[in-house]
Amino acid sequence: MLPESITTLTAALSKLPGIGPRSAERVALHIVQTDSAIVKQLADAILVAREKIQFCTTCGALTEQSPCPTCADTRRDASLVCVVERAVDILSVEKSGTYRGKFHVLGGKISPLDGVEPDDLHIAGLEQRLTTEPVKEIIIALGTDVEGDATSNYLAKRLARPGLKISRIGFGLPAGSGLEFADELTLNRALEGRREML
Repeated sequence: MLPESITTLTAALSKLPGIGPRSAERVALHIVQTDSAIVKQLADAILVAREKIQFCTTCGALTEQSPCPTCADTRRDASLVCVVERAVDILSVEKSGTYRGKFHVLGGKISPLDGVEPDDLHIAGLEQRLTTEPVKEIIIALGTDVEGDATSNYLAKRLARPGLKISRIGFGLPAGSGLEFADELTLNRALEGRREML
């Protein structure tokens, strides 16, 4: 039987995303057997990150200063705003290396069953940006589940105004995958989102 302090540490670690009870126990056992200076360094890094990281007051990204470096970067295309669900989604878009516009984090998706209504999301902040920034296109980059589709449709209607293009990212087949592995919805979206080649 493990000592109570290890059990408590295991329980705390298992609350982290992607760490199940078995992994949490392995990490806890590793931590208690590691040099105390290294453990202190880890604990300090966690505390410092938690204290320094905030949400950008403009776009909602994770940052140490507000506005965040993306919002403050004058080389980025201020006419494009990519709307994402969570702050970490910005990292996924940035990894593509092709997007050079700005971002806006909604903070969730409309889901009446979970008690998430439009007023619970950062939509008003996005509308405010439309009056103060030279935005010409909003790119909605939400998932293709029911909540993502409903939120995307709601945003398209609410944000519609003359001179503003509202688009949604294309959905289709993952790179390196064949048609035999795609479901009907994915194939349908891939066909609808097709682009001319020449």
